[in-house]
Amino acid sequence: MDSDRPLWLRIVEHFRQQISTGELPPGARLPSRPEIMREFGVSDAVAKQAARVLVSEGLAVAKPGSGTYVRSKPQLQRLVRAWYRGNRSGSPFAAEMEAQGRRAAWDYTSRTAQAPTSIRERLGLGEPTGDLPDVLRTEYVFSADGQPVMLSTSWEPLEITRGTPIAMPEEGPHAGRGVAERMLVIGHPIDDWRETVGARLGTAEECAKLAHPQGSVMLTIERVYESRGRVAETADIVLPADLYLLEYSARMGAGE
Repeated sequence: MDSDRPLWLRIVEHFRQQISTGELPPGARLPSRPEIMREFGVSDAVAKQAARVLVSEGLAVAKPGSGTYVRSKPQLQRLVRAWYRGNRSGSPFAAEMEAQGRRAAWDYTSRTAQAPTSIRERLGLGEPTGDLPDVLRTEYVFSADGQPVMLSTSWEPLEITRGTPIAMPEEGPHAGRGVAERMLVIGHPIDDWRETVGARLGTAEECAKLAHPQGSVMLTIERVYESRGRVAETADIVLPADLYLLEYSARMGAGE
């Protein structure tokens, strides 16, 4: 090994090589810090730094009380993005996971709020009235087979949904259904839909919620649903870039 490089980097490169060649296969337990200290003749601080880097690079995962293990490389799945689902009812995410042979679940929190400036612009809301709430904000953590795979924060204007059976997306008679299906119930058919896709490093909070190493690359989707010329819902969606390929699909009307 090159003696000009830091000790921790030499150790990291040693294990990178073993992982890339399969000498240390997915799920294999990496040597403990005391074992690294003995094998490489380094201090505990150096051994700890090397293990931390392997985890931060996504090559390994630390399991408290058990050890550090080579991380399995996830298999990319196609995630279809389409608001039109024909006569299919229910959650589009659940339907997509079912098509992949996976079990879908999600946790959520909903609350009324006053929309921040960027969301007001997307929703076409005017100036806020004092401190009065004007949107319902719902935060989601979506899971597949028990593993978190997607985050979403949705905003719906209260002037559209307040006092209706769909006011709470995950409660009431239409709980858990897609936005298009819910809005149709109150006479707001979704007739336009757009998503802006980007990529960036995940925040510490996002990486923690998605059980990914800090600094993981995330795909971002800014979604807007429109009904009769006005925005009925907008959402910010975040998902790990190493889990999904986005596939867009839309049903075209006659003559289009």
